[in-house]
Amino acid sequence: MATGLDRQQGRFAGHVFRDPGLLQQALTHRSAGAPHNERLEFLGDAILGALIAEVLFTRWPAADEGTLTRARAELVRESSLAAVARELDLGARLVLGPGEMKSGGHRRDSILSDALEAVIAAVYLDSDLDTCRATVLPLFDRAIAALATGRIAKDAKTRLQEWLQARQRPLPVYELLSEGGEEHAKVFLVRCVLADVSIAAEGEGTSRRAAEQQAAEAVLGMLDASR
Repeated sequence: MATGLDRQQGRFAGHVFRDPGLLQQALTHRSAGAPHNERLEFLGDAILGALIAEVLFTRWPAADEGTLTRARAELVRESSLAAVARELDLGARLVLGPGEMKSGGHRRDSILSDALEAVIAAVYLDSDLDTCRATVLPLFDRAIAALATGRIAKDAKTRLQEWLQARQRPLPVYELLSEGGEEHAKVFLVRCVLADVSIAAEGEGTSRRAAEQQAAEAVLGMLDASR
């Protein structure tokens, strides 16, 4: 995928900004000071979710709600967005504070995915929804084509819950063990516990949900090994 991103010229994926300052702000992390991209990230998250939902609804007319929901979640999760951002070489164009630059923030999934969402919002604010759709969706064409309807894997927490319910066993308990790191780079440590069989596993992630998913995946692996 061609990068299609030029901060100096105010261009992103074929869209030339009327207000290049919007693109500059979208690429500025909070560690570099204001104006930064957090508010744009909030808007971009909502816009991208709607655009992905729309394209899946249109392209997959036979898919049920559950399949569509899981497909959307797969496409907009942090690691998926970070992969798109890397293809665009977004990291090299980020404006970071000294601490984030030193710690390699331009390579971090959370920062890359947030920046991509912020740029999407910037395109929308600089133009309109139709232009934003035409600019953004081609970036996800390959990922969408790689998903097959009916084969979208359920997330680990859902799979673990269904496995336990099918055997009429108690649901897992998720315990937050720790929450550390700076405000913009939190790290969560969570334990997933199956009390009836004394099985537990830990997971770590940049959000509590991500940590819970990792812990649930580990518990599923333990259950598989014990069979």
